[in-house]
Amino acid sequence: MAQAYTPGLTVTPWTRHRVRRILPIAGNVTRSVGDTVAATDVVAETFMPGNVTPVNVANLLSMPPGDISECMLKQVGDVVETDEPLAETKGIFGFFKANCTSRVAGTIETISEVTGQVIIRGAPLPVQVTAYISGEIVEVIADEGVVIESDAAFVQGIFGIGGETVGPVMMACESPGQELTPERITDEMAGAVVIGGGRMTGEAVTRAIEIGCRAVVSGGLDDADLREILGYDLGVAITGSETIGVTLVVTEGFGEIAMAERTFRLLGKLAGREASVNGTTQIRAGVMRPEIVIPRDDDEAQTCGHPDRVAGLLDVGTSVRVIRDPYFGVLGTVVSLPSEPQVLGSESRARVLNVEATTGETVVVPRANVELIEE
Repeated sequence: MAQAYTPGLTVTPWTRHRVRRILPIAGNVTRSVGDTVAATDVVAETFMPGNVTPVNVANLLSMPPGDISECMLKQVGDVVETDEPLAETKGIFGFFKANCTSRVAGTIETISEVTGQVIIRGAPLPVQVTAYISGEIVEVIADEGVVIESDAAFVQGIFGIGGETVGPVMMACESPGQELTPERITDEMAGAVVIGGGRMTGEAVTRAIEIGCRAVVSGGLDDADLREILGYDLGVAITGSETIGVTLVVTEGFGEIAMAERTFRLLGKLAGREASVNGTTQIRAGVMRPEIVIPRDDDEAQTCGHPDRVAGLLDVGTSVRVIRDPYFGVLGTVVSLPSEPQVLGSESRARVLNVEATTGETVVVPRANVELIEE
């Protein structure tokens, strides 16, 4: 019998989660296989080449480029400080000398008699890669980084902005449909991963930034609020590099949408635990979803997983979310998958499925209009 598959979001109380932590260039790995690390521990480090600053000595001294070597006070490999003299003309009878100074501190990398320029390389820039999640190192990639494994609760969102952050989970709303407003974010939530319910307002995000929350997770977000928070219209390529002061994760979609009941209950059950959050979202090739990872060490966590379930399998009993009108945002369970295509309201024919919504209503939806909420 043929089987149907569809993309989906993972919301599970337990999974064996692995992350690769890799340096941008070769460097030094500071941990070994078997080491237990915390989310903020440094696992690898290196130095990026410093910034390059050109100084047009020939132009500053009003002389031909080929003559600058005779006037240089510093040579290739010499260290210079800001405002330290680089070159000086001989003048006339020892008088009327002209000189030029370095605009930055660094090391002289080249002196060109063709262009008349001196290139100064700034100090190397230290780069450190942290573990991101608490767990055990299961693989070391020589000179590059490590692979970390952790038993964790794992929640994927629809959309996010901002990079990686870590903090304790704190609940700000009492129900999954409750709007996250600024008065629900208290001073005690500084440094925390704040969990809302329905739409997070722009004022709530501003409040979270003011008090120093690490992340805000909620069901929905209005696009007008997002534009006001960022100060510009967001592109569609990839997010994660924003520096607004907090990481945001939307679990359901844009607008007035409540967080899925199961997601809200799971996050509420794990309140107080450390969560690693990454808002990076990519919707082109190599799709990346924002995520919340909460390491678990309790024995009952493993009984919550579904290790034998095939990822992406669309079957009776699976939980889905409708992602297109007229039932956009509806959450429910698949009750049947008719094998024959059916005529839709648009008079086109497509394979469909019957979904029993959380409200009790059963709706007929094209299979292409749903995504799984994988456990």
